[in-house]
Amino acid sequence: MTLSPSSRRHFLHTASAAGLAALIPGGTRPELFAAEPAAAPAAETLAGHLHASLTPAQRQQICFPWNYQHPKFGLLRTRVANNWQATQPEVASDFFTTTQQGLIREIFESLITPAWQPRFDRQLEDDCGGFGYGQSIALLGEPGSGQFQFLLTGRHMTLRCDGDSADHVAFGGPIFYGHDTGSFTEEPGHPENVFWPQAVAANQVFAMLDGKQRSRALIRRAPKENAVSFPGNVQRPGLSVADLTADQRAELDRVVALLLEPFRSTDQAEVHRCLTAQGGLEACRMVFYRQGDLGNDGVWDNWRLEGPAFVWHFRGAPHVHVWVNIADSPQVPTNA
Repeated sequence: MTLSPSSRRHFLHTASAAGLAALIPGGTRPELFAAEPAAAPAAETLAGHLHASLTPAQRQQICFPWNYQHPKFGLLRTRVANNWQATQPEVASDFFTTTQQGLIREIFESLITPAWQPRFDRQLEDDCGGFGYGQSIALLGEPGSGQFQFLLTGRHMTLRCDGDSADHVAFGGPIFYGHDTGSFTEEPGHPENVFWPQAVAANQVFAMLDGKQRSRALIRRAPKENAVSFPGNVQRPGLSVADLTADQRAELDRVVALLLEPFRSTDQAEVHRCLTAQGGLEACRMVFYRQGDLGNDGVWDNWRLEGPAFVWHFRGAPHVHVWVNIADSPQVPTNA
């Protein structure tokens, strides 16, 4: 019988408690340990366990060298797209054992903060019928070698972890998240879209701008949504963050915190490190696009925060696509 993620977590909790009881004389008073719960394994540790569990036949299909060049996708460890499969076997298929499926789920949960897991599960249910369905994984490199990445792909999701194998980039490389609540072209206000509050927060910054600032921040046409390679120090459109007033900047800081909120603390810290290396948010520009304004309501569905080696592109029309690519230098190569 395949356990659901919640049932499996309950089973593991019960099994762990039983194991503790066995270590205590008489098997009593396990509550003495309740104040010191064991730290959850990092995503990279879990990915190493998954790698070790694979049979030779499984490895042939989902394991690749660190610098593997896919014939269709190019360098696999930096590939990002809104709807793709890095490998053929579906996570929910019998290609994986129940234990391996549980490990993949645990890796996913290690990358996402607990408060956001129900929202990601809602997105996955709407977009592909639930976690594991229409999703695939790849493992690149070897655990413990200094070059190892776990890659999870599917509709509206590219997530990865690497334990700083790629030590100049955040999130282990470019990532993607998105949500279609079911209508494809969503209503203005994007009811029930789990990521739309990020755009609401960004529009609150726009509402605080004066006329001159708005004229610089708002342009007519958006770039291609997947155009997230680094522009470097070339002149970019939009309003410089350095030109914001203190209260406007405080509001933008709140937006950035909201963008990072779904992701584990180590990835958040890596984003801040990369931003600092390229001059901080002051080196970035914020731009909103008239194109794709659903309902013509002046609430900008499409917007972008961009620096020399920082791209966070939010496309809200016809539904939400978000592309993220962050490094500590524009010289870091990607094929995003």
